Amino acid sequence: MRTSDFDYNLPAELIAQEPAADRDGCRLLVMDRETGDLEDRIFRDIVDYLHPNDLLVVNETRVLPARLLGSKRGTGGAAEVFLLREVFDREPKTNKSALWEVLVRPGKRLKPGSGAVVDVRDADGNVALSAEIVDWVDGAGKGERIARLSTELPSLDEALHRVGHTPLPPYIKNYAGDEELYQTVYSKRESSAAAPTAGLHFTPELIERIKEKGARWETVELEVGLDTFRIVDEDDPADHEMHTEFYTVPEQTIRAIAETRAAKGRVIAVGTTSMRSLESCWDAQAQAPRARDREATSLFILPGYRFNVVDAIVTNFHVPRSTLMMLVSAFSTRDNVMRAYEHAIEQRYRLLSFGDAMFVR
Repeated sequence: MRTSDFDYNLPAELIAQEPAADRDGCRLLVMDRETGDLEDRIFRDIVDYLHPNDLLVVNETRVLPARLLGSKRGTGGAAEVFLLREVFDREPKTNKSALWEVLVRPGKRLKPGSGAVVDVRDADGNVALSAEIVDWVDGAGKGERIARLSTELPSLDEALHRVGHTPLPPYIKNYAGDEELYQTVYSKRESSAAAPTAGLHFTPELIERIKEKGARWETVELEVGLDTFRIVDEDDPADHEMHTEFYTVPEQTIRAIAETRAAKGRVIAVGTTSMRSLESCWDAQAQAPRARDREATSLFILPGYRFNVVDAIVTNFHVPRSTLMMLVSAFSTRDNVMRAYEHAIEQRYRLLSFGDAMFVR
């Protein structure tokens, strides 16, 4: 198995640059997991493929206003700080100050130990938030730093929402629409650097129709990191090191899984982040999933992996050579998935985060 096995020609004109006019009006490619058979549908038609006693599990995390555009104190040079995750174990957090793991730009001028500080100003030109670069992230191989965020506003949360921007994937250029459309309608706690995009297609009305069909709806949390945007650089995907992410699977979801199994229903992961959460919570010794509370996972699902919890998945189309292409291939087969992508491209599906969806069942 080589990374190149998961490559494909991605036409630039098919990369969706804005969301569908109606969340559930995008296209849906339905694929039989075993045979690879394909059907072209509309997303709201997913109700037709659900059965009473099925369980849909969604990632309810919300995207942070994680992109901070400012200037380097002292020189005025343009600088960017991208928030990855909060650091809880190094110093006490206050309402106006906290440590975060971040990416910065330009990296050469924002090094720990140099006294580098990035000031971020509001619309009136006042400094609303400052980020002092204080350390490197232990063991980080991609330049992550520790920054101390501080503000003179009443709270750091208020400052972030005043000057922060919702980060979009780098392949989405110049989107100036409603940033709320890059959030799921059921999102809650802000903790992710990217959206769990398979969930973007659901509307409150569609969720209600799903429940009326007799299917259940439960949640997990996985704090989505930037590995979502990265391709695998190594020739052998087994050499790729997954970024650690934190996830939570509530006891209520665990009970729902057990009841779904007892009723002969399917556990359907909405998105690869839900998939990774559900598979990460599997207890091999107990041979059952168990509840988790913000535990770390670096689970990397490659072809050959045995799925223990999930029976079907709703997912978007993914970047070539990505860990997500490998995960979906593991759930079906590499040949089935590549044929599905060829079909989607031939039929001019809209691809990637703002694009159309697949249901692999």
